[in-house]
Amino acid sequence: HGWTCSTAFWAAQIRDLAVDHRVVAYDQRGHGRSPASPACSVDALADDLEAVLEATLAPGEKAVIAGHSMGGMTVMAAATRKNLRERAAAVLLCSTGSSRLVAESTVVPIRPGRLRTWLTQRVLGSRAPLGPVTPVARRILRYGTMGPGSAPHMVEACARIVHACPRKVRYAWSQVLDLLDLDHGVRSLDVPTAVVVGTADRLTPPVQARALVAALPHCVGLTELPGVGHMTPVEAPDLVTGTIRDLVMTYATLKEGA
Repeated sequence: HGWTCSTAFWAAQIRDLAVDHRVVAYDQRGHGRSPASPACSVDALADDLEAVLEATLAPGEKAVIAGHSMGGMTVMAAATRKNLRERAAAVLLCSTGSSRLVAESTVVPIRPGRLRTWLTQRVLGSRAPLGPVTPVARRILRYGTMGPGSAPHMVEACARIVHACPRKVRYAWSQVLDLLDLDHGVRSLDVPTAVVVGTADRLTPPVQARALVAALPHCVGLTELPGVGHMTPVEAPDLVTGTIRDLVMTYATLKEGA
């Protein structure tokens, strides 16, 4: 799952896939039910993914790994690790990017340049508490992270997940994302990889997804969803679930999903 989110973000996929597959989901450090850690880094993300794969898969077993936003970055960070190379049957990268996250974000609606980058850093790296979920908070969250036509219940679900993230955790991981450079990880991710992005994504715009497609050694498709924002698994649950199913059927020898 992504920055400020939790496994609750994948609720639709977990519910549907668990009917006929084994599904493994975990909260990133400091998110959901996982305790916070002073070690906030891309290496820590990769360490945790490796540990989950080691703990949940039998020897020789492989999984389809789906990552959204920071979850996708976790996969990229682990791409050079032996465990991921041996355990990943295929990968789905949803609404994510490998570098220049702040410079290419369009959350601040002005022309690209130093001012936009500076303002975006201040917005995404704010230490301010988010407070309760209010009508204003919902509007801000929908503007920044979701498509303009997002259903109210989807906005509400995402707002509750994001607002539940502790302020210190949100800030600590924002600093990691600000400096992120995982281009080498993308080039090393030599497993079948599908990419999904919303055309209205302001946090990781389609330019990020297209850069991933160009760099991935074994990209098996790019899906651009018209009018969808950053929260693709929530905004387009059937499409995302279907893509995971397709990857499992095509590349996983056993019915395993992670």
